[in-house]
Amino acid sequence: MTEEKMRFEAEVSRLLDIVVHSLYSNKDIFLRELISNASDACDKLRYEAIAKPELLAGDAEFKVRLLTDNVRNVLTIADNGIGMNKEDLVENLGTIANSGTAKFLDAVSKSDNAKDVDLIGQFGVGFYSAFMVANKVEVVSRKAGEEQAWKWSSDGKGEYTIAEAEMEGRGTQITLHLTDDNKEFTDEHRLRHIVKTYSDHIGIPVVLMKGDGDETLNEASALWTRPKSEITEEQYKEFYKHTSHAFDDPWKTIHYQAEGAIEYTGLLYLPTMRPFDLYDPQRKGHLKLYVRKVFITEGADELLPPWLRFVSGVVDSQDLPLNVSREMLQDHPLLTKIKNGLTKKILSELESAAQKDAKGYETFWENFGSVIKEGLYEDQTNRTRILKLARFRSTHGDGWTTLADYVERMKEGQKAIYYISGEDIEALKRSPQLEGFAAKGIEVLLLTDPVDEFWMPSVGQFEEKDFKSVTRGGADLNDIKSDDKEAEKDDKKDDDAASDASVDALIAAIKLALGSGVKDVRESDRLTSSACCLIADEMGMDLRMERLMKQHNRVDEISPRILEINPKHSLIKKLSDIAIKDAKAPILNDAALLLLDQARILEGEALPDPVSFARRLDLMMEKGLGA
Repeated sequence: MTEEKMRFEAEVSRLLDIVVHSLYSNKDIFLRELISNASDACDKLRYEAIAKPELLAGDAEFKVRLLTDNVRNVLTIADNGIGMNKEDLVENLGTIANSGTAKFLDAVSKSDNAKDVDLIGQFGVGFYSAFMVANKVEVVSRKAGEEQAWKWSSDGKGEYTIAEAEMEGRGTQITLHLTDDNKEFTDEHRLRHIVKTYSDHIGIPVVLMKGDGDETLNEASALWTRPKSEITEEQYKEFYKHTSHAFDDPWKTIHYQAEGAIEYTGLLYLPTMRPFDLYDPQRKGHLKLYVRKVFITEGADELLPPWLRFVSGVVDSQDLPLNVSREMLQDHPLLTKIKNGLTKKILSELESAAQKDAKGYETFWENFGSVIKEGLYEDQTNRTRILKLARFRSTHGDGWTTLADYVERMKEGQKAIYYISGEDIEALKRSPQLEGFAAKGIEVLLLTDPVDEFWMPSVGQFEEKDFKSVTRGGADLNDIKSDDKEAEKDDKKDDDAASDASVDALIAAIKLALGSGVKDVRESDRLTSSACCLIADEMGMDLRMERLMKQHNRVDEISPRILEINPKHSLIKKLSDIAIKDAKAPILNDAALLLLDQARILEGEALPDPVSFARRLDLMMEKGLGA
């Protein structure tokens, strides 16, 4: 028998290094992961056998078997599921298909508490937890319908071998050569306790093979089919970890039975922690579809909209045909009805949680709100409900607010819901575009999720109030009454501002200096302490939206902006005095270019010519020091 030696993919080697150094705080977890994988293998074969019953070949009773040898210090986990051939072994045990794992590994390697991070299972790589307790792992597997068996072996130190093997029947046997300090995992009482604790929900028998008769260690019935009154919170938690391959506890568990025109059972989980690969386009969901307890597929996009992709669990239909193919699922009308039912149920649970547990809901929103907001432009049917569930940061305070609360706080004369978007909330709070709004006590939503740029234009309104960006023209601040009577008086008298004639002269000079570099130059009613700012035209694209489009090569260059100047600012007043006396004064050209670059910097934009900016700044400082 010729052995073929191969090296692990680089990410597997990194992962194994973390596992060996006890990433899992609880070593019992390795058995849960291996039993869970064995159960999945049986589920897959049960589905394949619907079309090809010959695959069962007289062995239709699925089970997971545990065999111990306390003399040799060996534990074996065997199943009679789908099995693996050589290619499957290389793909499943030598590489990591999930691209989100790389991000996870980077995060763990940088963490000061890497040993306390129980997140490997989020990426479906729980098999490698075997190396926490074993210094050698052997896998012998024979794929259903094939004659040749294969043996995979590794000590977890960078290499593995594959060779042809002999095996009676189909399935997979994983043999762990336990280290001396892990002999406890050959003890029957220990195994009985672990299976009862972590794998009681597995729908097939987990059997301990003993000389005096085999013993089934688990309940061996599908958890979602049992009455809720008979299921403990711990059993719900363990089933969540089994179905979603996660290590956090679920935030919400939704277990219900739909009856009527269509019948199905849903056991759905809303997670506590955000998976590392939540935004990965290749991420597969963890919602499993069963038909009358027969596993059909996992990650069925037809069961939930993409904006609920963080939901995991099981849906078991009584009405779908057992022989439904994965290709047929996409257009099956029953699936559309189930999808609508599941979505409405989840929205109802979120609405209830938002009322009864405001703090808990806000924490959930911090983790998953940016994904749920995708539904605002993808799901018109549920848009109104999602808008009411949405939470926002605003200039009103440090906490979260709803749109309904914002509308209740609107000022007299205010007709729009104002917002500003950017990458960093603290930078947004310092934005010059907010100055006029702050002076009048007008609340502004602070949006930092890229998705906000997409749903805002498509939604347009909330309760007949338009959404308006403060970085666009047409803010109409003069129509809004301030709570501050002194501020109202200041607005009316404007004694401190430059004269209209001198401001007009300065605007003309700036326009001449900047040319096509700006779309327009005009006096601002939104600035109170800054000299200038950039805004988009009222009908143009929002500032941040256009930057995002340029980053993704959707536009070639950022279009010219409107430069607004503050006639009350001391710098603008001095420049206005110069402009009214000599519109062609050389200093006005440099000042105009500096004002534009200053406004760009405040917007977080890169300067087109940093060298020229530095030279002009040097000259201005030199003149200022000379004066």
